Amino acid sequence: MLSLILKLNLEKEMRRNMVNIAENINDEKFTHGAQDIPTADDFTLIGPDTEQSEVIYKPSLTFWQDGWRRFRKNKLALTFLGLTMVFLFLALFGQMLTKYSYREQDLAIKFLSPSQGIKTGHYLGTDNLGRDLFARLSQGIRISMELSIITAIICVVFGTIYGAVSAYFGGVVDMVMTRLVEVIMTIPSMIYIILLMVVMGNSVRTIIIAMSLTRWLNYSLLVRGEVLKIKESEFVLASKSLGGNFIWITLKHLIPNTLSVIIIRLTTDIPNIIFTEAFLSFIGLGVPIPQASLGNLVYDGFVNMDSYPYLFIIPALVISLITLAFNIVGDALNDALNPKLRS
Repeated sequence: MLSLILKLNLEKEMRRNMVNIAENINDEKFTHGAQDIPTADDFTLIGPDTEQSEVIYKPSLTFWQDGWRRFRKNKLALTFLGLTMVFLFLALFGQMLTKYSYREQDLAIKFLSPSQGIKTGHYLGTDNLGRDLFARLSQGIRISMELSIITAIICVVFGTIYGAVSAYFGGVVDMVMTRLVEVIMTIPSMIYIILLMVVMGNSVRTIIIAMSLTRWLNYSLLVRGEVLKIKESEFVLASKSLGGNFIWITLKHLIPNTLSVIIIRLTTDIPNIIFTEAFLSFIGLGVPIPQASLGNLVYDGFVNMDSYPYLFIIPALVISLITLAFNIVGDALNDALNPKLRS
């Protein structure tokens, strides 16, 4: 009995000691933890770095500035852009670089080759009527470039407006306008051109009107397809929500986002217009004589190609270089002006 009482007292004493030890440990942890909690005095206010806050790491660029920055990286495109500028210079000032007129005839010096003609100031020789080939080539570049660029601009402006209106309003408006374009496109464009040339006569203005009447159709369908894809985009819907009207949304959002595909079509259309004019010259419906165009020069050279190949090679080479230059520059502009590729 005594041993049992001693055992119970020993167990009570052990429990009491364990409780005291646990309480002492908790008190030490609390005291130590309270000492580790940081206070306001432990922190130092750094504030903004005033020296770096005004530094501009990347300047803000407009759409066209960013496009030109990326276009300059394409050295091949810059080379052919320079070549295009050379052709434009010849078109504008070529007549001032020679003392001969493209109309002036001299049968005594006909069919002078470039090596023979350069001694007398005929840099590229003379043709079958003794006319200076350099003067006629510069005039031909001027007429063909003027004809193609004006026609392309008319088609782009009218086709872009027509396609944007059709896609933006949609519904019945889109259906009627699209069906009208499809009906007109069922008739070959060359038929319109030939009929108008026969009725209105041969002139640069008639060729511009005839080719503009049909070529704008492709631009309208192209712009319509692009506008249909982007008109439900978030930035367009945001502009509508902020009160933007059709003109503002078209000029600010729709046209910049369709500019790349328009430029691609434009750069391929300009050489096609020059080739169309050359074909019309072959069948006698081109630029009237004695005016010179690249088509007339190619045709005149083709007639005498066996005996005097330079009359054909020179204008054909110019047409080829113009076509190549516009295509390469157009591809580079497409990459540079594509809003999806802006960085």
